Order: sequence, then structure tokens, then C-alpha cells
Amino acid sequence: MDFEKFDLSRLKLLPLSQRRHDMTIADVLPFELSQRLAPDPGILEVAAAVREAKRRGASVILMFGAHVIKRGLSRWLIRLMEDGFVTHFATNGAGAIHDFELALAGGTTESVAKYISEGQFGLWEETGRLNDAVNEGFKLGLGFGESVGRYIALNNFLHAEISVFAAGYKKRVPVTAHIGIGSDIAHEHPNFDGRAAGGASHADFLIYAKSVENLEGGVFLNFGSAVAGPEVYLKCLAMARNVAKQEGGSIANFTTAVFDTQPLSGENYREEPPKDNPRYYFRPWKTILARTVADGGRSFYIEGDHTETLRGLCGALYETEC
Repeated sequence: MDFEKFDLSRLKLLPLSQRRHDMTIADVLPFELSQRLAPDPGILEVAAAVREAKRRGASVILMFGAHVIKRGLSRWLIRLMEDGFVTHFATNGAGAIHDFELALAGGTTESVAKYISEGQFGLWEETGRLNDAVNEGFKLGLGFGESVGRYIALNNFLHAEISVFAAGYKKRVPVTAHIGIGSDIAHEHPNFDGRAAGGASHADFLIYAKSVENLEGGVFLNFGSAVAGPEVYLKCLAMARNVAKQEGGSIANFTTAVFDTQPLSGENYREEPPKDNPRYYFRPWKTILARTVADGGRSFYIEGDHTETLRGLCGALYETEC
């Protein structure tokens, strides 16, 4: 091939101690139900569906965007895992990075405007250890998420107790990461191995698809993932339904819920928007709320900040559990 490639050895990485974190360990919210938030009426129905799925042993999958970590909700996700309300967590590459940095350094997220101007965005030494985690785990046959969780747990990160990935590794609950090569800051680093990262994320894709096979009677929750959440779910559901059909079964009776900040009040979100409506391109609507539940499922849209909606869901779940 005649095309020249960027020489990664020319990069200068700086230690995380020189980065100004926009979020720190102090911003991680405690798990407290003493002041229960008044939930959206739809949350009560979603919570009932989660409890019923738990009783039946069906999958409850929670896909989240990185912003959920950045809003300080790690402890709330971990509690849902520990108490068996969620059987599978999934996120994108950024979600893994923020979880990793918080556990390692007690701080994460940076000013893109500041550091892209300085030519330093994402180029922090310790962040590259995430690549070491994935490279090491992939050699052992592990998926991306399990590799990250294992590395955090075995290397005694100072704040490992707030890592969703480490909790998943310890509790044997899948926490999968679905990456797009070139979209995450860890991909800038000289120790990034696209073959290992791609192979490990593909393993997570298959782990995810296996969980979707058990979605009949279950629940799919999407917190703020506008692209990876809908797209990975869609492909895995297609695979799972293909096999179920061959075996004389079906995956149709389940509940989906999208938690986001898009103002959809007054919209009939259970029907796909027309193509001349800009919201047609809001994947969570057409994919999660309409298309994939059209054969017998039901869907809910919960609008609001994740600190309100996730805690509201937990309040509704634990009201009858505690």
C-alpha cells in the first residue's frame, strides 16, 4: 500500500495529573433512597416490567451512554447489578474510558475546546492503560468489557468500588463495550491495537446477542445512547429472532424504555415518525420505541436528566423491594 500513515511515535503524552478534570470522585452520587423522587408515571410501569422480568428470569438489559457515568450515577448502576434488577449492562467506548479513569485517578472528562486547541485532547499517559487492559484480556479470550473490569479489579485501582466494569467482573454480570475504531481517545495512543480492540468488542457483541436471546418477557432500557444503543440492539435482536424463528419460538413480548432529554411530549412515539420529520433520524425513537416492539411489545419514553430519571426508576423499583 502506497498511502502514508501517521507515525504514532511522534506523539507527546502528558500525565493525567496535568489535566484539569471536569468531573471527579466527589461528583459521584451516593446511593440514597431516603428522598425518593416523584417519578414519571411511565417509570412505574417500566419498574413493574423489570420486577416481572426478574421474577421470570428474563433478560433486563441496560444500555447507557457515557454521560450516565459523567452525571455521577455509577453507584446506582452497580446497585441495580448487585440486586439482580439488571442482568446485562452495555455502553460505548467512551463509557469504558470514563469508568476506567474515575477508578484509576478519581477524575475524568476534559474540556474538548481547551485541549483540542492545545493539541493535547485525549493524549494522557494513564488513559492508555485501558489499551493494555484490552490487549491483555483479548489474549486470554475475554471480551472488551470483561478485560477492562478484570484489569481494574486485579490492579487494585484506588477507586475500583465505583467502577461498573469491575463490579461486573466480580459479580459475573456482563458489562459489554461496543466501540467504533477512531471514535475514542484511547485510539490515539501508540499502544492501541485495533485487532485486539476490534476482536474484544466483537466478542462483546456476541455476548450481548446471547442476552437478547432471553429478551422474551424481559426489558430493554436505553439511557442516553443515541447511536450505539439503538444500533447494537437492533442487530442483536435480528440475530436472536432469526434463531428463535428457526426453533419455532419468538421474541416479541417485551418492554423497551428510552430515557433521554429529547422533548417528545405530545408525540405518538410508539409509531415511527415520517421521513420528512427530522426526528426520524433520532434512532432511539424509530428503533427502540417503534420498530422493534411492533410485533407485540410495548415501549415508554421517559424525558429528563439521568440524575432524575435513573434515580426515579430505582425509587420505583425499591419501593416494593425494601
